[in-house]
Amino acid sequence: MSAYKVEKTDAEWQEQLAPMDYRVTRQAATEAPFSGRYWDHSESGHYRCVCCGVKLFESETKFDAGCGWPSYWQAADDSVIERVKDVSHGMVRVEVRCQNCGAHLG
Repeated sequence: MSAYKVEKTDAEWQEQLAPMDYRVTRQAATEAPFSGRYWDHSESGHYRCVCCGVKLFESETKFDAGCGWPSYWQAADDSVIERVKDVSHGMVRVEVRCQNCGAHLG
């Protein structure tokens, strides 16, 4: 049984995604703060997963957290994201992923 509705091979993801999108979503890398195309984006609408296209967030829930990355206080629907406890690097954090394809969102 598949863990996610959308699954592709590593090669398929690399072919589909821009290099930075691949590193962030499939390898949990981090863009440099204040550098991504959506950190200072304020147009009305919704934000979709770059990997599978599912609607993740509405622009009305976006806020400036001062960290240099897009921040949202609520998902478009709680069923579209998953939260995974991350205890690496000597601290406890919560990784947010797309529930549809497993893409790392933050």
